[in-house]
Amino acid sequence: MTEIFLFSLLLGTVSGLVAGLLGLGGGLVIVPLLAWLFSAHQFNSELIMIMAVATSLATIVPTAIVAVSSHHRKRAVVWRRVAKLTPGIIVGAAIGALFADWVSDGILRVMFVVYLLYVAGMMVMQVRPVFTLHLRLSWLDYLAGGVIGMISSLLGIGGGTMTVPYLLGQRLEMKNAVAVSSACGLPIAVAGTLSYAWLGWEHAVVPDGSLGYVYLPAFFGIVASSVLTAPLGVKLAHQLPAQRLKRYFAIILFIMAVKMMV
Repeated sequence: MTEIFLFSLLLGTVSGLVAGLLGLGGGLVIVPLLAWLFSAHQFNSELIMIMAVATSLATIVPTAIVAVSSHHRKRAVVWRRVAKLTPGIIVGAAIGALFADWVSDGILRVMFVVYLLYVAGMMVMQVRPVFTLHLRLSWLDYLAGGVIGMISSLLGIGGGTMTVPYLLGQRLEMKNAVAVSSACGLPIAVAGTLSYAWLGWEHAVVPDGSLGYVYLPAFFGIVASSVLTAPLGVKLAHQLPAQRLKRYFAIILFIMAVKMMV
């Protein structure tokens, strides 16, 4: 347990830097590395991916609170859009956790690998997808929130790679889209974490130190260091060639995807 906590401190340091420097969610790094860490410590093979996903999702809660506060002070959060997206997000996050609990570890692993390859491909091509929908239906945000919440909960991510392109397609300005996405990351993380904690609560083979499927030593280690290094990453983003670094990081993501499959 102590060894996992110490490694998680290092993992949080890296994920915080990546999040601040490249504007990417820490789940990209946290989930695969936690999966390898749990495997090395001989966690039950059928619980490795779901515990990595659940723990990653839990780490988003404190970072999302900080991000939302920052965007709110800058008056960038369009709260009416957050209010419309949130109900769907909560329901979708719960469904995503149920689905993750139902499918095998292998299927969950393949889904995350596909996500890694998608993000890496977008980074290599230096493009930001925009989901343009010309519909002005009142229920569209509820539906979009459900899809975003479900996929984010399944993968242990904050959903920014889906929320921002959707909001840009709805003709929201970039700064507002990012702010709304940050605000939506909180209900995704809270609903998903509570669902995973409840689903794994009475599971007979979860290791000591777990809250359901959330492994607390890893959670505390990642949070403790990532909140310190994320601001440093933001500062470095203004001093280093971020676009070139994204391409290098994309190569790392490709390697991680292959490693996860192997």
